[in-house]
Amino acid sequence: MTHIAVIGAGITGVTTAYALAQRGYRVTVLDRQRYAAMETSFANGGQLSACNAEVWNKLSTVLHGVQWMMRRDAPLLMNPTPSWHKLSWMAEFMREIAHYRQNTVETVRLALKARTALFAMAEAEGIDFDLKTRGILHFYRDRASFEKAHAVNALLREGGLERYAVTPEEIRAIEPTLAGTYAGGYFTPSDATGDIHTFTRGLAAARARKGVRFVHDASVETIGAGAGGYAIGWRQADRPSAVPQALQADAVVICAGCASRRFAAMLGDRVNVYPVKGYSITVNLLTPQAQAAAPEVSILDEAAKIVTSRLGDARLRVAGTAEFNGFNRDIRHDRVQPLIDWTREQFPLVDTDRVVAWSGLRPMLPNMLPKVGRGRRKGVFYNTGHGHLGWTLSGATAELLAEAVAAEHAPEAVSLNLAA
Repeated sequence: MTHIAVIGAGITGVTTAYALAQRGYRVTVLDRQRYAAMETSFANGGQLSACNAEVWNKLSTVLHGVQWMMRRDAPLLMNPTPSWHKLSWMAEFMREIAHYRQNTVETVRLALKARTALFAMAEAEGIDFDLKTRGILHFYRDRASFEKAHAVNALLREGGLERYAVTPEEIRAIEPTLAGTYAGGYFTPSDATGDIHTFTRGLAAARARKGVRFVHDASVETIGAGAGGYAIGWRQADRPSAVPQALQADAVVICAGCASRRFAAMLGDRVNVYPVKGYSITVNLLTPQAQAAAPEVSILDEAAKIVTSRLGDARLRVAGTAEFNGFNRDIRHDRVQPLIDWTREQFPLVDTDRVVAWSGLRPMLPNMLPKVGRGRRKGVFYNTGHGHLGWTLSGATAELLAEAVAAEHAPEAVSLNLAA
């Protein structure tokens, strides 16, 4: 069997391994963490949100980034310290403003395909991940913002999404627990929410039972040509002095999130992924009163750039913000506090005394679209750069990646070759 090595066991790596294994490939997944989904796929906003598919490549995004640079609690925060990586990414981001419309429509189409694929995976493998199919409610606090959103909604509908405007009264009817004042909103009944960590771990376990090999605690140090394919050098992540080990595969797929840029450079490719930090809090709803006061419908607040997802009866995930600060993973109080304050404002009867904060680095490409397909060299593939829509797009990009591999490598063509 053709042997494919997948680098990364987040949502894109695990869905990619699933799609490849379904086609008959021998698959090995390597990840530096001890378990799957321990980095950006650990505690995201929980939305499967085609309604959030608008790319960020707009002049208004740039202006907001400049205006908010000195606000530590800003929804979009830019560390002004320059770096070549950041500057090159920003320059490419600006060039992509010209493609805003077509990239937004393409993202919607990918999201709709992905939703079908993810639901099929969960059903086939019996994965319970706190799925709620109650839609996503997007609200606006002032009339001007609501009216500007009409143009965005037209693009989303052009991509095939069912999404319609709602009045303030209809907002209350859709989610009665909201306590704010709103000018209007949009509702997407087909969007959904769930626990990405539970889904990814469940899918990884299901594939492991059926033959996919997961090598955890594996810090990949080198990738190069070897023995008719690729030699992947790795070392035990928690033991830097451990003896280096090697894995030989016929092809390699990079699904390594923000580390994809480094691995691509080893393989002669340029994949300009930048880490954009996001934060979330998980509010533990420990009393019947708190559970009754928390929303069942997923929320997206346009002004604050904050989203919510109800995870079962006893948890509420609140997530948001974008921080351009390199590979800094610090969980900052001044970035978490706005999420807590927003929760208190919108849902005043929800207790916030048991809150777990988290941060993750979203792997973003300048055009806000993932890179899916071949690299320059035969046998090198990428499925990375999904940004804030990693879970939302992963089902579709995994299928596209598997098709690209199949076009070059027949599943039964090459024998497995492992080297110690």
